[in-house]
Amino acid sequence: MENEKRSFFKDFKKYLPLLQNLAGKDFKIKYRRSVLGVAWSILNPLLTMLVLTLVFGFMFGIRDYPNVADFACFYIVGAAMWNFFSEATSGSMTSVLAASSLIKKVYIPKYIFPLEKCLFALINFAFSLIAVAIVMAIRFKHIEIGVTLVMLPLPVLYCLLFAVGLSLMLSAVSVFFRDIIHLYGVILTLWMYLTTLIYPLSMIETRINYDSKIQVLALNLIKYNPMSVYINTFRDVVLNNTWPSLEQHLLCLGYGLVMLLIGSLVFKKLQKKFILYI
Repeated sequence: MENEKRSFFKDFKKYLPLLQNLAGKDFKIKYRRSVLGVAWSILNPLLTMLVLTLVFGFMFGIRDYPNVADFACFYIVGAAMWNFFSEATSGSMTSVLAASSLIKKVYIPKYIFPLEKCLFALINFAFSLIAVAIVMAIRFKHIEIGVTLVMLPLPVLYCLLFAVGLSLMLSAVSVFFRDIIHLYGVILTLWMYLTTLIYPLSMIETRINYDSKIQVLALNLIKYNPMSVYINTFRDVVLNNTWPSLEQHLLCLGYGLVMLLIGSLVFKKLQKKFILYI
């Protein structure tokens, strides 16, 4: 076991420049021949926020956020975390298949490819924080910016652990079952609506019938959904000027470590047969 750990860290250090080069290559390809280039990483969340604010803020209205500008802040902070997770896992899922020609020619630790997609998503997330800062600056008088911002990297790190674990599992399974590539888009859509991305948890808590076991189950599913926990923790730090509770830290870290362990075990078990299916 100890020898395996040493071998892993030795390989990781050796191929770290490759990981950086692959992330740089993806970054260049994404914005190649684009007039605005990297500015789209800032404009995309802003434009999506404007559309959803128009739909949910003006047309339907959310009683917990009577001021549409407050809803815009609420949404874009959560969307930054959700888009990071979604991009990391969706991109990682086909990473091994996309690198099949390279895998067949030379030895490269196969976990490098899903890990690189997570790193690339993290870079895009960093740019999306500029969009978050712009919206919060507009609402500066209504939002208290506090010292809790020093905790900002922590929920991101927790979510990264979870995303890497799920990415390892998805990238391994998709080599053998290609249907999951198409199915995952549907799963992500369902997952998004079960996450407190567009609506606050308080809105659900005040509307359910606690005598109904199904509704209580649905509430717990939303409340303890890993992405709801990550997004709410991120909002507490960035938007609500609140220190995350011990329960939040334990849930965030627990979800991340458990998923990372499961993903690593699945990937390690299946990677030996990749060459037969790619």
